[in-house]
Amino acid sequence: MRGRQAVGDNARMATTRSSKPDTVLAEAVDTARTALLEVVDALEVGEHEGARAEGERLVTHGFAATRPGYRGWRWSVTLTRASRSKLATVNEIVLLPGADAVLAPEWLPWRDRIRPDDLGPGDLLLTDQDDARLVPGWLANEPDIDPGLDLDIVHELKTELDLGRPRVLSAEGREEAAERWLTGSHGPDAPVARSAPATCATCGFVVRLTGPLGTVFGVCANASAPDDGRVVSFDHGCGAHSEAQLAKTSQPQPLPEPAFDTIGYDDIERF
Repeated sequence: MRGRQAVGDNARMATTRSSKPDTVLAEAVDTARTALLEVVDALEVGEHEGARAEGERLVTHGFAATRPGYRGWRWSVTLTRASRSKLATVNEIVLLPGADAVLAPEWLPWRDRIRPDDLGPGDLLLTDQDDARLVPGWLANEPDIDPGLDLDIVHELKTELDLGRPRVLSAEGREEAAERWLTGSHGPDAPVARSAPATCATCGFVVRLTGPLGTVFGVCANASAPDDGRVVSFDHGCGAHSEAQLAKTSQPQPLPEPAFDTIGYDDIERF
């Protein structure tokens, strides 16, 4: 029990020590600046911005960075010293962003950055052989697909047995597409759908898809509709619904029979 208490006391002492900057290292501002100026131009180093403890006999000094394009950044110089030594030595020098620093946007892989309209004539968007959205065509209806399947064998079977497309959408691929279409501008929550007179499920211009996705989606074939040629969900809608018609009372009234003027120039001269 005593040993446990002693360990706990030592841990608390170490925490207390490290929370307060080492006096020798905290006062070594000139040492930190001199070390920084050995690797950085003096015009890129601003005022000293204080020191903080990083651990026992480990202190980091901060200097404002005046390098062009690095607003809000700071130079960090970490000093340390040996036990019972009064000599501060440099541990590392780095340039770090502050709270109001100008940072580059978070990096995204090119596959996540690309958009459909980024693909131009002659461009190729390659798919991985182990793309989870695709499965061999002859396994499309299987519930479980072996991720270690050799696709070379699939291609050989396709050629020998003439099975059609080498790969088709997997269940995961269909789910991703359905989620993307439902939450996009052609789904039920689109502004145009909220004010539509009816849904696409009852529209005569919708061509149903085949397969599992055909239970929820179709393709709009109305040339006057904003969704023409696009996949729409059956609970989507727009003002170009096939049954959107004016009531007879709202239709334009027919014009009266035209009146023909039978008076000619001769009749006018007679008067």
